[in-house]
Amino acid sequence: MTTRNRGKQPNDDKLFATKWHPIFREAVDDLCFLRSRGYAEKSSLEIVGNRYRLNKRQRHAIRRIYVSEQDLANRKTKELEKEEMAGKKVEIDGFNLLILLESALSGAYIFRGRDGTMRDVSSVHGSYKRVQKTEPAIHLIGEVLQGLQVAKAHWYFDQPVSNSGRLKTMLYQISTANNFNWDIDLVYEPDKVLAQSEAVVITADGWILNECKQWYNLGADLVDHHLKDYNLIEV
Repeated sequence: MTTRNRGKQPNDDKLFATKWHPIFREAVDDLCFLRSRGYAEKSSLEIVGNRYRLNKRQRHAIRRIYVSEQDLANRKTKELEKEEMAGKKVEIDGFNLLILLESALSGAYIFRGRDGTMRDVSSVHGSYKRVQKTEPAIHLIGEVLQGLQVAKAHWYFDQPVSNSGRLKTMLYQISTANNFNWDIDLVYEPDKVLAQSEAVVITADGWILNECKQWYNLGADLVDHHLKDYNLIEV
């Protein structure tokens, strides 16, 4: 059994200490302003990062938090409430949701975006590695989906990512043992599949949220209502 955790790096307690939060708030405000007025993300992030003297990891965090005014308005019109989820079919951005929850359960810093979604600063870099919190995360997701009374959940994972096949097998084993009504597929471009879905999409990926027809903020539901100890930055 692995003892590996997800997401937290040795300097994170310094990089995301409370003293930084007012600075992050101003930086995100500036980034939202620039992006809402059509400035490119790369140049906007460079301007803001340089102004507030943020390092690469801090810049990655504020990039995960900001949302332009236009994108925020678009996303809010398509977001479903908890009370609307009963009987719905959901399609899940698998690595996006699972890595968020693994990170939160592992004590890594997570960030509430200006659209209300929860995001992390972890990534798989072409290879997914199971961590100590993988199974607890999967079980919790399944229990919360059952509580929402969704009709069916369809997970999508990136096929090119190493070990995605093993993860698929694990999810099927857990779903069978717990009567979770799940399908799990490995596809080459899950973002495009989800963006075109007729089901309720579960993701925190900004492009998918902008393109999809409807979505539910399961990440925030999980963190806000089903976790006790986590490191959340909200600015």
